Amino acid sequence: MVKDLSIELCGIKLANPVVPASGTFGFGLELADSFNLNILGGISLKGTTLEPRYGNPTPRVAECHDGMINSVGLQNPGIDALVSQKVPALRKVYDGCIIANISGFSIDEYRTCCAKADACEGIDIIEVNISCPNVHNGGMAFGTSPDAAADVTRAVKSVCKNKPVFIKLSPNVTDIVAIARACEDAGADGLTLVNTFLGMRIDIKQRKPVIANTMGGYSGRAVFPVALRMVYQVAHACKIPVMGCGGVASAEDVIEMMMAGATAVQVGAENLRNPFACPEIIEALPDKLEDLNIESIKDIIKVV
Repeated sequence: MVKDLSIELCGIKLANPVVPASGTFGFGLELADSFNLNILGGISLKGTTLEPRYGNPTPRVAECHDGMINSVGLQNPGIDALVSQKVPALRKVYDGCIIANISGFSIDEYRTCCAKADACEGIDIIEVNISCPNVHNGGMAFGTSPDAAADVTRAVKSVCKNKPVFIKLSPNVTDIVAIARACEDAGADGLTLVNTFLGMRIDIKQRKPVIANTMGGYSGRAVFPVALRMVYQVAHACKIPVMGCGGVASAEDVIEMMMAGATAVQVGAENLRNPFACPEIIEALPDKLEDLNIESIKDIIKVV
């Protein structure tokens, strides 16, 4: 059966709402020989910083029940390599929505990186990760304070004249709605939520943390209900579009996220367990919509 899977994000049309999340799909080309990337609604690229980063010491991944913990530490080649090499190479084989995920450790870093991403022709959306520690404010993450989140949003919006800006929110906060509203009031065009939850594992034989950095970001199927709740809260509190993320592993999960209020849905840790997760989810969506008597997937956005 033919179903309309298309959606729009800030005027940008996506063939479907399924987007591999940043950090789980590299820079796109890693799987280009495995399946046709143009199946995907969009691709959120690996998180990028101003300077190249080698990441945190190993071990930096730990298995968990229905998930994983990672503390990779934003390993990446830097913003100049992203705009001059990674994006042009991906554009040779991919026609869909490219989302640049930008991280920074100061307002100036965010501003500089986002300005370069905004000037890159191949990028469609800029996604700003505000889970990074603010080195000028004692290491507290920008995303844990409404004021700090708003400061980053205003800074990047001042230099982003061509691309919509989505702010990616941390779930490690008391009131995610307050932070979402602060970003919206500061000019964000959209929001992505949620990033990973802070977690930890201990090696009971060696009596020490599994992760060299002690703690890391917990993701996977187990976090889905909490992520869904946060998407629902934010989507109903804000007028700007939301990309839902957190524990998504099936077509049913995508539908749930959209019913809660997400316009697009990112798939994260499931890509690491199954590199074909996204195309399998997209293939399954029409049958699930048929079962629910839904003709267009746009019709289910925020129906709950």
